[in-house]
Amino acid sequence: MAKVRVRFAPSPTGDLHIGGARTALFNWLFARKKQGTFVLRIDDTDLERSTSKSLQGILDSLNWLGLDWDEGPLKGGAFGPYYQSERREIYQKEIERLLKNGKAYYCFCSTEELAAARDAAKKEGKSHLYSGRCRNLTAEQCQRFIKEGRKPVVRLRTPKEGLTVVEDLIRGKVSFENNLFDDFILLKSNKWPTYNFASVVDDYQMQISHVIRAEEHLSNTPKQILIARALGYPLPGFAHVPMILAPDRSKLSKRHGAISVEEFRKQGYLPEVMINYLALLGWSPPGEEELFSIEQIIADFSLEQISKTAAIYDLKKLTWMNGHYLRKSSLERIVQLSVPYLQETGYISRKPDETEHKKLKAIINAVRERVRTLAEVVDAVEYFYTDGFTYEEKGVRKVFQKEGVRELLIATKSYLSTLERFDVESVEAAYSQLREKLGVSAGRLIQATRLALTGRTQGPGLFEIMAILGQEKTLQRLERAITYLKEDENK
Repeated sequence: MAKVRVRFAPSPTGDLHIGGARTALFNWLFARKKQGTFVLRIDDTDLERSTSKSLQGILDSLNWLGLDWDEGPLKGGAFGPYYQSERREIYQKEIERLLKNGKAYYCFCSTEELAAARDAAKKEGKSHLYSGRCRNLTAEQCQRFIKEGRKPVVRLRTPKEGLTVVEDLIRGKVSFENNLFDDFILLKSNKWPTYNFASVVDDYQMQISHVIRAEEHLSNTPKQILIARALGYPLPGFAHVPMILAPDRSKLSKRHGAISVEEFRKQGYLPEVMINYLALLGWSPPGEEELFSIEQIIADFSLEQISKTAAIYDLKKLTWMNGHYLRKSSLERIVQLSVPYLQETGYISRKPDETEHKKLKAIINAVRERVRTLAEVVDAVEYFYTDGFTYEEKGVRKVFQKEGVRELLIATKSYLSTLERFDVESVEAAYSQLREKLGVSAGRLIQATRLALTGRTQGPGLFEIMAILGQEKTLQRLERAITYLKEDENK
C-alpha cells in the first residue's frame, strides 16, 4: 500500500453534516497533497433509514464543495462496488473464512435472552458484556439450531487478556484492555454486516492506506484492529480528527443554527468559504493567516498539524469570512449567484433580459460591500425593487422629526426635477449647489434624502442609489416622504 488511498464513507440517512464534510475535506486534502486517491464509499447497510434522497443530497453537497472523488458512485473504479449494500457476497465469504478457522462463531441467543442479561447486569450496577454462552457450541449443535429455524448472528472470538493498541497518527498510542470487549457481532441475523466488520473488509479490499475520520470512531478502532488481525489483514494508518463543538462546548446541534452543508448553501455561503472555514476546524496552518485559496490549503496541509483538542464552531467567523470572499469575487459571479434568491422573492423575472441584468449588476455593485451572505442580498436590494418599504423608526426619530425636514425635502425635489442629466456626477454636483443654496450641512441633506429614498439610515453611496433609481423614481419617493411628514404633522 505504498500509494496513498483514503476514503469517505457516509451513511445516506440524512444531510451531509459539517462534521462529515470536514472529514471528507481532510481525506481529500491528504489525497491531493500526496498525489493519492480519494474514494467515496456509501455505507447504506441501514436499509430502514437509507434513502435515495439523502444519497443525492450528499453527492450534491460534495460536488458543491468541489470535493471530487476519484473512485466511487458515478465514477466507478477497480475496487467496486462502492455501495456496501452491493458487497454482501464479499462479506459473506470473509465470514465463512472466520467461521472455518475458528476465529468467529454462531450465536443463537434470542433477543429476549440478551435483554434479560442486560437487565440483570443493570440491576447489579455492572456494564453488560455478552457472556460467550454460544462460544463453544459444536458444529452439530449449530446445525440443529439452524434446522429448528433459529437465525444466528456471527460473533468474533475476541481475546480476553492483553491490550489492543491504536497507533494513531494524531493522538499517538491509545491502549484498550481486551477484557473490556465482549465477543461482538460481525454479521447480524438478517445476514447484513455490522459497521465495524464491513468497514474493515472494505478498507482492505479497496487497499485503503489511511483511515482519517472523526474522534467518535476511536472507540471502534480496537474492535476493527481485532477483526483485521482475525482476517490476517495489514492495518491502515489511523488518524482521528477532533470533534466540532458548539461555542458553549456542547455537542453541535440544530439549536446552534445551520449544521448541514445544504443549509449553508441555501443561506448564501460560498463553497470556497466553507472549504476555508472547515479546514481551520482542527487544522493549524503555519503562520497567522486565516484566508487561503484551495491551492494554498493543499500545499500546507498535513496530519501532523491537526489538533488533538476539540474545534469550536464559530458562525460569526464563518460569516465574516464569507463577506470577505464576496467582496473579492468578481461582480459578474456574485450577480449570477444572487439571481436565484432574487427570483424567489419576485424582484427579478425568471428570464431577465439585458436591461434587467444591467440594472441588477449596478444594484449588486452598490450593495456588495455591505452584505455577508447571498441571502442578505435580498434585504439589501429591497428598496431598489419596491416602493412599499417602511421608514426605520430610529431614522424617523433622528432625521424626519427634526424641524424643517419637510421643507428641505420639498426644496430638494424641486431642484432635482430641473436636472437634465441624472447620473452620479450630475446628482453629486446638484447636491453641492443645493447645500450652499439652502445653507444646510451636507450630512443633513444626505441623511434626509437617504431615508426618503430607501427607508434606511445606512446603505451604499446616496448618489449611486439615486442614479440607479432614476430621476422619476427619486422624485416619486421624495414626494412620498413629503406626504408622510405632512400627515405626521397633522396627527
